[in-house]
This record gives sequence, structure tokens and C-alpha cells, in this order.
Amino acid sequence: MAPLKNRQIPDQRRGTMWEASKTIGYDIHASDGAIGSLDDLLFDDASWTIRWAVIDTGTWLPGRRVLLPFAGLAGPLMGERSFTVDLTREQVENAPGLDSDAPVSRQLETEIHGHYSWPPYWDPNYSFPLGPAGIGGLVNPTPDTDIAREAEPAGDPHLRSTNEVTGYHVAANDGDIGHVEDFAIEEESASIRYLMVDTRNWWPGKIVLIAPEWLREISWAERKVHIDLSREQIRNSPEFDRSTGIRRPYEESLHGHYGRPPYWV
Repeated sequence: MAPLKNRQIPDQRRGTMWEASKTIGYDIHASDGAIGSLDDLLFDDASWTIRWAVIDTGTWLPGRRVLLPFAGLAGPLMGERSFTVDLTREQVENAPGLDSDAPVSRQLETEIHGHYSWPPYWDPNYSFPLGPAGIGGLVNPTPDTDIAREAEPAGDPHLRSTNEVTGYHVAANDGDIGHVEDFAIEEESASIRYLMVDTRNWWPGKIVLIAPEWLREISWAERKVHIDLSREQIRNSPEFDRSTGIRRPYEESLHGHYGRPPYWV
């Protein structure tokens, strides 16, 4: 497989976004056959970048789940409901396994990257595009940051599950507005560009987009996301039509409404 830093995204797919939940269950194909289906996505809550795909190997390796570096997957191919990865089934079968009852440790991440001979994302030479800084402000990890994170015990506290965070309550500066319904992921950078918030109990029938940069904090213990915006600002935001997807003119109006700089500048 080509090094991750050389991964190319066709021009027509630049800026393409897809919803995380819609890809759960997609088939994963190695170079010589199917290896299972997508079970979950793990993201780094400092850079808001998808780092790992959790694969349920189904009847091929019963009772086993494996991690694949998300940057190594091609897709999603919406029409075929699948991702592909330039690995063999044997490589995946012999990779370090994932204990579903334990958090993902830096040691396991290191072992998996080493098994596939891929540079880890915390390596200073790793150059796969990273997303904008969210809470924590980390855009491209520095060696000092990496050393600190590598020393963390057991599980990496920066890795979060999209399945887990879906459903978290969401609050503006002056009151609750809804819950996390989904995540809009940009294909080119594997960045979570927006949290899709369902406001049905406050503003019936509306989905609003909130960029990670607009968050004030996340209380993981309380399963709650706090936004640095008012309910009135959110109510008056440009209406989002989920059926048409996320297009640049809409993004421009959204960022303009909140007076926040866009991530693409």
C-alpha cells in the first residue's frame, strides 16, 4: 500500500461530506475478499479527525473486532455501501486484536501501525491532512505533545467513539437545544466538520450544524456538549436541508451568520 502521506483524493471528491451513521454496517473489502463491516469510528477529540475504523469481522473471524487506521481506507463508496483497503485478509487476520472491553491504548495503536508498516498519526513525519482544531486546539501534533500523549496509561483519553457520542445532550449558553444526531465528515481530510444536532424538543423538525470550533466544552461524564452560542443565534441560523447535503454556499452563509472564520480559509 502507498504511504499515507501520498494518499490522493480525486478532485471531484474534495470537500465531499458524508454522515457517520450512514456508513455503519458498510462492507469492508481487502484486496482478496471481504473482511467484515464497519462497526464504529474513533475520532481524536483534540483534532476532531477520524483515526480508526472498528471492523466487525462477522463470520470470517467470529467474535473478533479489528482496528484499521482510517486514513488507509478508500471510500466510502455510497452506491456499493462499502470501503476498500489495500491489505490482504491474511494481514488483517494476523494484526493485533481489539479487546472490546478495554480502551484503545497507545501501545495497541503502535503495534497496529507497526504491523501494517504505516507511520502513526502522531509521528512528526505523518502528513495525512488533519482537521481544524477543536477543543484543545491541536491541529498538527508537535513532538512535545506526542511524547506527553505517548506516556498516558492504558487507554488514550483523546479517542472517542462516534457511536458513543451520538445522543449526547447539547446546550447553548442559555439553555438546552437538543442532542447529537450525527457527524458530518469531510472525505478529503477525514475531519469531523460539523456535529449534526437534532432540536426536536426545542425547535421541532430542525437539524442544525455546529462546528467543533464553536464548542465551549464537553462533559464526558455528563454526556453533554456545551456550545459557545446562544439559543437565539442558533434559531436564526440559515436553515439546513439534510436532503440536499452540505454545500459550500450554505457553509459560507452559516459561518457568516455566526461571524466565525471558515475552516477552508
